[in-house]
Amino acid sequence: MAGIRGRDTEPEMALRKALHALGLRFRLHARLLPGRPDLVFPKYRAVVFVHGCFWHRHQGCRYTTTPATRPEFWLAKFAANVKRDASVREALAASGWRIATVWECSLKPRDRVPSVAKVVASWLSSTDPVLEIGKIPE
Repeated sequence: MAGIRGRDTEPEMALRKALHALGLRFRLHARLLPGRPDLVFPKYRAVVFVHGCFWHRHQGCRYTTTPATRPEFWLAKFAANVKRDASVREALAASGWRIATVWECSLKPRDRVPSVAKVVASWLSSTDPVLEIGKIPE
């Protein structure tokens, strides 16, 4: 697990490049905000999390699997991740931040990244408090 990164992951980098290409500017991993969101848009008072389906347990996603070895450990770890994600969202919302969650599966294959970036860009200019983008089951 030492090789698992929490920032600058492949899905995050792909979304960052696409949003930057659309002319959007953002801050990365703001330490002062709960949960250190992947992207922070202070101008819009909005944050974006790029969640891996495996680690953050995207409901109904085919990438949400549980390893066969030590399932008790993994289930406890995943439950703690989900609980932490919920408390981070609550803290951000209470502070007046708008929250978007982009699931890793919505960015696969990579040709979907520009369309996801356009959805995020249009959400930023809206007043909707929450956005969640996940791949629709096939």
